[in-house]
Amino acid sequence: MSQSAPALLWFRQDLRLADNPALTAAAADGRPVVPLYILDENGNGGWPLGGASRWWLHQSLTALSTSLAAHDLRLILRRGPAAAAIDEVIRETGASAVYWNRCYEPAAIARDRAIKETVRSRGIDAESCNAALLFEPWTIKTNQGAPFKVFTPFWQALRRATAPAAPMPAPRLVAAPRQPRSDRLDDWGLVPRHPDWAGGLRDAWQPGEAGARARLARFIESIMADYPTGRDRPGREGTSRLSPHLHWGEIGPRQVWHAVTMADSATDSAKESYLRELGWREFAHHLLFHWPTLPEEPWRAEFARFSWQEDATALAGWRRGLTGYPIVDAGMRELWHTGWMHNRVRMIAASFLVKDLLIPWQTGEAWFWDTLVDADLAQNATNWQWVAGSGADAAPYFRIFNPVLQGEKFDASGDYVRRWIPELAKLPAEYLHKPWSAPPDVLRAAGIALGRDYPAPIVDHGDARQRALAAFQALRSEPP
Repeated sequence: MSQSAPALLWFRQDLRLADNPALTAAAADGRPVVPLYILDENGNGGWPLGGASRWWLHQSLTALSTSLAAHDLRLILRRGPAAAAIDEVIRETGASAVYWNRCYEPAAIARDRAIKETVRSRGIDAESCNAALLFEPWTIKTNQGAPFKVFTPFWQALRRATAPAAPMPAPRLVAAPRQPRSDRLDDWGLVPRHPDWAGGLRDAWQPGEAGARARLARFIESIMADYPTGRDRPGREGTSRLSPHLHWGEIGPRQVWHAVTMADSATDSAKESYLRELGWREFAHHLLFHWPTLPEEPWRAEFARFSWQEDATALAGWRRGLTGYPIVDAGMRELWHTGWMHNRVRMIAASFLVKDLLIPWQTGEAWFWDTLVDADLAQNATNWQWVAGSGADAAPYFRIFNPVLQGEKFDASGDYVRRWIPELAKLPAEYLHKPWSAPPDVLRAAGIALGRDYPAPIVDHGDARQRALAAFQALRSEPP
């Protein structure tokens, strides 16, 4: 291979320069690199990017372009089927090799395999690497060589494995002499214009590699020591909020793993508590790789017979944060405003949809896919099926979160609810998570008229719980 022939680096969900194995391989021996991003909207098997993801992608590509420009490289943008775009750029640049980091969604695996075969058939190198996971999803196996179906033994096996490789620094980059044409990012229409609903996202996030590093540093320095208990308190900053940065590959799990393990700001127990969450992320990708229908079909086949309900009015109330249950509504409003929701509240809100309202988990999965900046096919499907009771290692169906008790336990002071539901801000804490129980004079003093300023509960949780349990018992009693 001629040293002067450039290598094509196909960026995907690895929008960073440091610890980017494909970029390091492409730049080996000082070879020129052509960085390329392709907006392949049909390349994810029926899961086009949601609105919040499109906003994040625009910001992240802007940041990546700036980082590459510091090395005198121009990020090439193309839109359309990836195979055709790669073929065009190879012809325009004379590239002799194509590198990318692997994605693990079923449609992406099939697409990438076909591209690799086609490129190699033309005598051009095509190599893929792992930048997204600590371990490839086929490497952590049971003693019988089968995929794990339960998280705890999966995590134990992962911890027994050789430690994840140390992260690599950004390579030295050399620009290719022949520059192909590029789309203009603004022409892709990824950000909302009329109306511009992304103000809350802009206030909450700094997409890009620098933002990811800053977020990790803040977590390690100021948050991680209290992570085991703080992670369940939505009213304070108790989590890393790295999920969108990890999803888009602005930082890699190896970087996070090693930074956490080497930090001296927390106990080993606190570190292990956080690393276990990285393990859950790995487990979700493990499940999707081995059970590729996970986003659409229940992992436990018997749940295909479950008697889900359709209730457009209740669904609209849930989406808008108007269920009458403050902890649920606060979470849904946080999601709409920031593109993110605290993990504890995600579980409460999801449980309310699938168990109090009996609305199919796929409906909630689709809403989160559209509204989350960290929308990830593997984790979104795994988490919704976990709550619904239909997934691997799932919470049993009879575990139904009580939104009042959950709010009182994890938002006892009411800081979270008061932030996101300001119409309840003056309500005393004892009534904040169940405003319908407040005496009339307390409601008047707080300036609240139920049904006008804040809705009454759209269902009675006690009745809804019994209905859900009856539906589950009916499922269990049916012949397979």
